Amino acid sequence: MIVPNAPQSTAAVADHYDELDLIYRRVWGEHVHHGLWTTGRESPDQAVEALVDTVGDRLRLEPGQHAADIGCGYGGTARRLATTRGARVTGFTLSAEQAAYAAAHPVDGVDIRVGDWLENDLADASVDAAWSIESSEHMVDKQAFFDQAHRVLAPGGRLVVCAWLAETGATGWKVRHLLEPICREGRLPSMGTREEYEAMARAAGFEVVGFEDVSRRVARTWTICARRLARALVTDRDIRRIALPARNRVFALSFPRLIAAYRTGAMRYGIFTLEKRD
Repeated sequence: MIVPNAPQSTAAVADHYDELDLIYRRVWGEHVHHGLWTTGRESPDQAVEALVDTVGDRLRLEPGQHAADIGCGYGGTARRLATTRGARVTGFTLSAEQAAYAAAHPVDGVDIRVGDWLENDLADASVDAAWSIESSEHMVDKQAFFDQAHRVLAPGGRLVVCAWLAETGATGWKVRHLLEPICREGRLPSMGTREEYEAMARAAGFEVVGFEDVSRRVARTWTICARRLARALVTDRDIRRIALPARNRVFALSFPRLIAAYRTGAMRYGIFTLEKRD
């Protein structure tokens, strides 16, 4: 497990997204996660929606099912899957700004709450499916993340986790100059490997029914976002006003690190499909 030199707390994660709210919305849009390219000709918006649809497919979401969106951000994924799959979704975010945006863009069947997933109030076995798109990285206690998901899922329910992963066995300069700074600058309490994630999932009681490394299909996300941010800093006065004095402006340093981490294999992007059998 890669752990940053400066410990990252739940409060630091919330502060990061609250302070940089406008930047995230103008640079990323309402889906604050990678895009997934298949042909390479998809637009960024199409690629982002492709990742969401992949999650829905692997969950086998059906109309009327109740699902949990763990680390839901602005609620974009919850709204899309509620609309396209007919699911009822309860989402959790640490960010009050993200929840306010979601409240201003309501969709029937979607309930976005401000709260820590590790202390969620869902009843045992109360949801049919759950997903986490790039939120497990922000969990202070990753084993508890899996434990809570297993607790709230009904027997036969699936959890799909899309995660930033450290290269198995990464050492030396890859850790010092890429992975550790990415964790620190991005407010990640830790970054695990595929093997560590699968071990925690099994310890929680899940069966690992699928894993796919899609690093090559998502990596271009960061060159696109880097270009967008650079352009916004030049053309958008509001972005400059927020970004330059921001406590969390150090995150901009992670853009070139993330590009390099994918190109060198130091960082991977994996999609796990897990099932609660009992």
